[in-house]
Amino acid sequence: MKISKEDFESMKLKYSKEVKKGKPAKNKKGKDKTDQTNWIFFNRETLEGLLAKADKDPKKGGIQFYITEYTEEVAAKYHPKEVEELTGALTLVMRAANLDEDQITLTGEEDEFQNDGMCCPPFCEPEPDIS
Repeated sequence: MKISKEDFESMKLKYSKEVKKGKPAKNKKGKDKTDQTNWIFFNRETLEGLLAKADKDPKKGGIQFYITEYTEEVAAKYHPKEVEELTGALTLVMRAANLDEDQITLTGEEDEFQNDGMCCPPFCEPEPDIS
Protein backbone atom coordinates (compact mmCIF):
# COMPACT_ATOMS: atom_id res chain seq x y z
CA MET A 1 0.00 0.00 0.00
CA LYS A 2 1.29 3.39 -0.95
CA ILE A 3 1.76 5.78 1.96
CA SER A 4 2.28 9.53 1.89
CA LYS A 5 5.65 11.17 2.29
CA GLU A 6 4.33 12.89 5.43
CA ASP A 7 3.35 9.55 6.97
CA PHE A 8 6.75 8.11 6.06
CA GLU A 9 8.50 11.11 7.62
CA SER A 10 6.51 10.78 10.85
CA MET A 11 7.33 7.06 11.08
CA LYS A 12 11.00 7.72 10.39
CA LEU A 13 11.08 10.48 13.03
CA LYS A 14 9.49 8.25 15.71
CA TYR A 15 12.06 5.54 14.98
CA SER A 16 14.93 8.07 15.04
CA LYS A 17 13.86 9.47 18.41
CA GLU A 18 13.40 6.08 20.05
CA VAL A 19 14.82 2.81 18.73
CA LYS A 20 17.64 4.29 16.62
CA LYS A 21 18.90 6.04 19.76
CA GLY A 22 18.89 2.74 21.68
CA LYS A 23 15.68 3.50 23.56
CA PRO A 24 12.59 1.27 23.60
CA ALA A 25 9.78 2.08 21.19
CA LYS A 26 6.68 3.59 22.80
CA ASN A 27 3.17 2.22 22.39
CA LYS A 28 -0.08 4.17 22.07
CA LYS A 29 -0.10 4.94 25.81
CA GLY A 30 3.53 6.11 25.84
CA LYS A 31 4.72 2.93 27.58
CA ASP A 32 7.65 0.81 26.40
CA LYS A 33 6.68 -1.51 23.55
CA THR A 34 7.39 -4.96 24.99
CA ASP A 35 6.32 -7.23 22.11
CA GLN A 36 8.31 -5.96 19.14
CA THR A 37 8.19 -7.03 15.49
CA ASN A 38 9.63 -10.48 14.71
CA TRP A 39 9.28 -10.49 10.94
CA ILE A 40 7.62 -8.69 8.04
CA PHE A 41 6.20 -10.34 4.92
CA PHE A 42 5.93 -8.48 1.60
CA ASN A 43 4.05 -10.00 -1.29
CA ARG A 44 5.61 -10.50 -4.67
CA GLU A 45 3.28 -7.99 -6.36
CA THR A 46 4.56 -5.15 -4.15
CA LEU A 47 8.22 -6.10 -4.60
CA GLU A 48 7.94 -6.63 -8.35
CA GLY A 49 6.00 -3.37 -8.69
CA LEU A 50 8.86 -1.48 -7.07
CA LEU A 51 11.50 -3.34 -9.04
CA ALA A 52 9.67 -2.47 -12.27
CA LYS A 53 10.31 1.21 -11.48
CA ALA A 54 14.03 0.66 -10.92
CA ASP A 55 16.83 0.27 -13.47
CA LYS A 56 16.51 -3.00 -15.41
CA ASP A 57 20.20 -3.78 -14.79
CA PRO A 58 20.06 -6.24 -11.84
CA LYS A 59 23.29 -4.81 -10.43
CA LYS A 60 21.86 -1.25 -10.40
CA GLY A 61 18.11 -1.43 -9.88
CA GLY A 62 16.74 -2.37 -6.50
CA ILE A 63 14.68 -1.42 -3.48
CA GLN A 64 15.73 0.87 -0.64
CA PHE A 65 14.32 -0.22 2.72
CA TYR A 66 13.85 2.23 5.58
CA ILE A 67 13.52 0.97 9.15
CA THR A 68 10.66 2.92 10.70
CA GLU A 69 8.16 2.73 13.53
CA TYR A 70 4.39 3.06 13.41
CA THR A 71 3.03 6.24 14.95
CA GLU A 72 -0.45 6.12 16.41
CA GLU A 73 -1.73 8.33 13.57
CA VAL A 74 -0.25 6.20 10.79
CA ALA A 75 -1.47 2.97 12.41
CA ALA A 76 -4.98 4.46 12.70
CA LYS A 77 -4.96 5.64 9.09
CA TYR A 78 -3.85 2.39 7.46
CA HIS A 79 -4.73 -0.28 10.06
CA PRO A 80 -7.63 1.09 12.13
CA LYS A 81 -8.38 -2.29 13.77
CA GLU A 82 -4.77 -2.80 14.97
CA VAL A 83 -3.83 0.67 16.28
CA GLU A 84 -3.08 -0.62 19.79
CA GLU A 85 -0.87 -3.45 18.53
CA LEU A 86 0.95 -1.50 15.81
CA THR A 87 1.75 1.82 17.52
CA GLY A 88 5.47 1.64 18.25
CA ALA A 89 5.98 -1.51 16.16
CA LEU A 90 9.00 -1.56 13.86
CA THR A 91 8.23 -1.83 10.17
CA LEU A 92 9.86 -1.33 6.79
CA VAL A 93 8.96 1.37 4.32
CA MET A 94 10.45 0.95 0.88
CA ARG A 95 10.78 2.59 -2.49
CA ALA A 96 12.44 1.85 -5.81
CA ALA A 97 16.05 2.98 -6.09
CA ASN A 98 19.10 2.67 -8.29
CA LEU A 99 22.74 2.20 -7.38
CA ASP A 100 25.17 4.00 -9.66
CA GLU A 101 28.85 4.29 -8.74
CA ASP A 102 28.09 3.72 -5.03
CA GLN A 103 25.39 6.43 -5.06
CA ILE A 104 21.75 5.65 -4.37
CA THR A 105 19.29 7.54 -6.53
CA LEU A 106 15.55 7.30 -6.02
CA THR A 107 13.18 6.57 -8.86
CA GLY A 108 9.59 7.43 -9.52
CA GLU A 109 7.61 10.14 -7.81
CA GLU A 110 8.84 11.88 -4.67
CA ASP A 111 6.10 10.32 -2.54
CA GLU A 112 6.37 6.78 -3.87
CA PHE A 113 6.68 5.05 -0.48
CA GLN A 114 5.34 1.54 0.12
CA ASN A 115 4.47 -0.07 3.44
CA ASP A 116 2.51 -3.13 2.42
CA GLY A 117 4.08 -5.63 4.77
CA MET A 118 2.37 -7.96 7.16
CA CYS A 119 4.31 -7.80 10.41
CA CYS A 120 4.32 -10.15 13.36
CA PRO A 121 3.01 -9.22 15.81
CA PRO A 122 0.08 -8.65 15.38
CA PHE A 123 -0.35 -10.66 12.16
CA CYS A 124 1.22 -13.94 13.29
CA GLU A 125 -1.43 -16.52 12.61
CA PRO A 126 -0.33 -18.96 11.52
CA GLU A 127 3.31 -18.56 12.49
CA PRO A 128 5.42 -19.80 9.54
CA ASP A 129 7.25 -23.08 10.06
CA ILE A 130 10.98 -22.37 9.75
CA SER A 131 12.20 -25.88 10.47
